Amino acid sequence: MSDAALELRGVGRTFHQGGRDIEVLRDVQMSLVPGEIVALVGPSGAGKSTLLHIAGLLERPDAGEVIIGDEACSGLAEADRTRLRRGTLGFVYQFHHLLPEFSALENIMLPQMIAGTSRAEARVRAGELLEMMGLGDRATHRPGQLSGGEQQRIAIARSVANAPAILLADEPTGNLDPETAGGVFDQMLKLVRGARLAALIATHNLELAAKMDRTLQLRDGRVEPA
Repeated sequence: MSDAALELRGVGRTFHQGGRDIEVLRDVQMSLVPGEIVALVGPSGAGKSTLLHIAGLLERPDAGEVIIGDEACSGLAEADRTRLRRGTLGFVYQFHHLLPEFSALENIMLPQMIAGTSRAEARVRAGELLEMMGLGDRATHRPGQLSGGEQQRIAIARSVANAPAILLADEPTGNLDPETAGGVFDQMLKLVRGARLAALIATHNLELAAKMDRTLQLRDGRVEPA
């Protein structure tokens, strides 16, 4: 039995484009333990998003295995993969993807209610997360009334609303100016460390990567220590 929250064992992924095969990932070996925050760096087009999609059960690998906790996932039925995505995985993207017709509080309540949490409990949890992200006074504001940094902080709060064991983030501050990005990132790290999540965060920003526990580099389809 492994202590890892997430493992990728021999993961490969090949895309077929223009009559040729493009091997994006090859024999990827990596693991994350609870409480560990790992940066994933590499040039644009290296396959960082593909790796995150496979780790997050949004895509299936062509080879290898994804293990979440002690559960091998590559051969699971889609209903079981959806169960894991809802209950064990949290996602943050470069663009916040908040629902514009709902308030900040409601955007954080929705994934909880979809997972079966009562409205009352979801409201309490959403309020607590907004306070933790320094946005308690923005609960009733809709996304269009908020700054880019505020919107992304709400997206981060939403990603952990269901108390996942693993957080996967794809350039979570890539759409923000440097000063705002630094502040949002620091708050995200504080939230992740407080919850002892295993986190894999793709970023181009080496200054932000240096704030994490270790850095992995994706190069020529393989993951290696940076």
